[in-house]
Amino acid sequence: MNAYAIAHLREFRPHPDVPRYIERIQATLAPYSGRFLVHGAQVEVLEGSWPGDVVVIGFPDLARARAWYASPAYQEVLPLRTRHITGDCVIVPGVPAGYDPAETAAKVREAMGHPEATDR
Repeated sequence: MNAYAIAHLREFRPHPDVPRYIERIQATLAPYSGRFLVHGAQVEVLEGSWPGDVVVIGFPDLARARAWYASPAYQEVLPLRTRHITGDCVIVPGVPAGYDPAETAAKVREAMGHPEATDR
């Protein structure tokens, strides 16, 4: 199952380290089959607020996403970003093939103590 590293980059302070980070990150991703799906894109806010940019990196699985983030190669370049860009980063699993959101809805209803039938 795919996994994703998602960064919400909120506050950017221009510094020569930032382009250095951008130039070096791809080499840290390659050994883990990571690839940029979204990189520094301005978001179109539909609900709420979202100051800043978003980055999404796809991996074949959670193990490789975690291994990339913890790798010595990435940890070496990470401070080039974190010293100058404020943000959050998470790793999340994708949904499995054949995912049915109705099953999730049923689990939520059950957890709420309301296992009534769906509208389908």
